[in-house]
Amino acid sequence: MQKVIIYIGILLLVACKGQKHETEVVPPNIIFIMADDHAFQAISAYGHQLSQLAPTPNIDRIASNGVIFQNSFCTNSICGPSRAVILTGKHSHINGFRMNGERFDNNQATLPKYLQKLDYQTAVIGKWHLYGQPTGFDHWEILNDQGNYYNPEFIKGKDTTIIEGYATDIITQKSLDWLQNKRDGKPFFMMVHHKAPHRNWMPALRHANKYDSVTFPLPDTYFSEHKGQLAAQQQQQTISRDMYEGHDLKMTAALGDPALAHNPWTTDFERMTPEQRSAWDDAYSAKNDAYHAANLSGKELDIWKGQRYLQDYLATVAAVDEGVGQILDYLEESGLDKNTLVVYTSDQGFYLGEKGWFDKRFMYEESLRMPLLMQLPGVIEPGMSVSAMVQNLDFAPTFLDLAGGSQYASEMQGESFKEVLEGSQSDFKAAIYYHYYDYPAFHMVKKQYGVRTQRYKLIHFYDDIDAWEFYDLKKDPNELRNAINDPQYIEQITLMRQKLDSLQSHYGVTQREFEWAPKEDVDKAFKAFERLRGNL
Repeated sequence: MQKVIIYIGILLLVACKGQKHETEVVPPNIIFIMADDHAFQAISAYGHQLSQLAPTPNIDRIASNGVIFQNSFCTNSICGPSRAVILTGKHSHINGFRMNGERFDNNQATLPKYLQKLDYQTAVIGKWHLYGQPTGFDHWEILNDQGNYYNPEFIKGKDTTIIEGYATDIITQKSLDWLQNKRDGKPFFMMVHHKAPHRNWMPALRHANKYDSVTFPLPDTYFSEHKGQLAAQQQQQTISRDMYEGHDLKMTAALGDPALAHNPWTTDFERMTPEQRSAWDDAYSAKNDAYHAANLSGKELDIWKGQRYLQDYLATVAAVDEGVGQILDYLEESGLDKNTLVVYTSDQGFYLGEKGWFDKRFMYEESLRMPLLMQLPGVIEPGMSVSAMVQNLDFAPTFLDLAGGSQYASEMQGESFKEVLEGSQSDFKAAIYYHYYDYPAFHMVKKQYGVRTQRYKLIHFYDDIDAWEFYDLKKDPNELRNAINDPQYIEQITLMRQKLDSLQSHYGVTQREFEWAPKEDVDKAFKAFERLRGNL
């Protein structure tokens, strides 16, 4: 009888162990795909008119398989600082990387280091742009500085190697090689960081003529006069005036002459092989000759420049979309898709002609708002669209929460939006805080900080100006009318100022963040930019 009891006990113990194994939560793999300067307007899942003429079917697959965020925002709309925020879950003034040119402290705690503690294998491939070698990654291969579209330099350990080919394709292939051949069986976290579609928007040769026959709609605000917007009046990122004809727009000097027009930065074209350059010139010669023959001027020339910009930018996106498709295909073929969080985003938004601009930096919607699409079967319901406000500040806490390491996010300023992904929380943040520091610098966009709620936005531009702007985003989604002095909004503006003060206190913003630049530095930066534009 005693033997029978012992035998039954053993069976029950085995059954219990088996049941525990069946219900054990396996941490998800995480693939974080980030393109540089990819505007949400250029992703067809967002339904923008522009993207319907240049669809992104593979990025759209992530939205179909999971969730698309309608209100994802950055904290500081410029490349390096945004990456530092994503890695640390802390605002720029806390992680120490407020503007390009500063050095990121690689000794501080970061998302990949915490994931390593959770026994994740970590990797980053592509653009780094944080002025130092990555830490917290078991494997890394990064572009040298900003990287180049053709034949880019990759840094791996102490070695720097020029790899012949197109940067987007190389980054995709290196990422796939790591997934297929270098994983060790642990849960993994891989950051796939594309250079594209960063300036100067050089498409792959196979896409150089992709949109030549397409006429893209320029934004209604393309010829905006920026009334009541002092900082907008003084910027230097206008397509018609501030783009370099050769470097940015690939315009040639004269009819029948393949030499590029004004081109202060030559390395992007000089590094091409003779075969690549010949194919490039063949792709652009006919359309450049047609431009010269048209003899455009005034608004017609401004419109032509806008078209050329959009054609090149969107053709550059095409290779990124193909790369996303290859990664998704591999995940599905290998079965990894069933427990892999796939994230697609950008480091900030970007102007595609809105207000007449390219680039980013401002707190206006086009540069503040980031694309964000995520899929994770079993956690994220397919086809979700979320209007809750989130920020890149919240990425690291969310990934740690999903990985079972929420305790590591306690010192981060971001918050996990895991419950939003699970569909159990429709609202997330009542307001978000933004702060841009990089002035005087390229494009001469003023220092600024502000607060945004679902409906309203308050911005303060400071340094060599002192200007406030207020927008009712419901009535004025294009942010054309600065209502800071409109008496009907007195109460709302007062509340927004209070929210701004509260957020600055919450995030530990100190007086140091409001230091002004010496006038001689401003004058020096302005003259340097004018020399590049060919005006001095």
